[in-house]
Amino acid sequence: MTQSRQENRRFVLAERPHGEPDANTLRLETSDIPKAGKGEMLLQNEFLSLDPYMRGRMSDAPSYADPVGIGEVMIGGTVARVVTSDVEGFKEGDWVQAFGGWQDYAVSDGKGIINMGSNPENPSWALGVLGMPGLTAWAGLTQIGQPKAGETIVVAGASGPVGATVGQIGKILGCRVVGIAGGAEKCGHVVNTLGFDACVDYKADGFRDALKDATPDGIDVYFENVGGAVFDAVLPLLNTGARVPVCGLISQYNATSLPDGPDRLSLLMRAILTKRMTMRGFIVFDDFGHLYPDFANQMGEWVRDGRIKYREEMIAGLEQAPEAFIGLLRGDAFGKRVIKLSD
Repeated sequence: MTQSRQENRRFVLAERPHGEPDANTLRLETSDIPKAGKGEMLLQNEFLSLDPYMRGRMSDAPSYADPVGIGEVMIGGTVARVVTSDVEGFKEGDWVQAFGGWQDYAVSDGKGIINMGSNPENPSWALGVLGMPGLTAWAGLTQIGQPKAGETIVVAGASGPVGATVGQIGKILGCRVVGIAGGAEKCGHVVNTLGFDACVDYKADGFRDALKDATPDGIDVYFENVGGAVFDAVLPLLNTGARVPVCGLISQYNATSLPDGPDRLSLLMRAILTKRMTMRGFIVFDDFGHLYPDFANQMGEWVRDGRIKYREEMIAGLEQAPEAFIGLLRGDAFGKRVIKLSD
């Protein structure tokens, strides 16, 4: 089914998943294209971002944001084009960065919308390195991690849009950077293309020893977006005064119970105390949204100069989004996963 000018395809939340989302979690519907009223504009979504945080929005457990309601359009960042506009500063044909959700068309009053102009280069990159994942990497590392030249940074999910950017910024700032990724192909990309000093395959036998060998001087900054067994291997290697920005815990998003084994909370708390570590979670736009202009200027310069490299995994067709999202949570993605809605 292709994008149409006569109807609006949309994925709504059909039921709350228990564990991993499946084919019953989201339901594809068609409806009339919404109409923009006074002070509003109609947007035609061109690209849809797939991001791990969406799993949390499918749940009604208490969190930092309201859950998606049953029967409501699934939330998601989009790059769109303006079809009609009665909003000052936006005109027909403009490209915008929005939050249009898993659908072809959306109506907006312009709040929170970024106008990208009439002819942006690589517009979908506004969902990746030049958008929320890039800001997450830049702000989490510079504002919480505060790396100093010569220190060792370790980042999990190193081939993904956040981890890849964290590591490259670390190299620009003069640090030794070690990535953690799943599989030889991803680790090869992290070292040979992104320029990390080393990458450790968490799926391989001997992962803990390999990580220790790759960080002979310990770890000063650990950028956390995975959790689980990866963090268990990192914890004993953290140096006194280490900083741990926490932006996600993707290994736990589909969990239905606490992990097996002994309670490790006391071990973590002792490490925080005795090593005088700083561990801080953050929600990027809530905590660092005011820094977006600084980020956009700096990251735009690094990307133009080739100092930051970016890998995008483009998948054609809105109908492919649910399975692509499930694969993302399983660790199948290689780079930033984006759905192309238009033909």
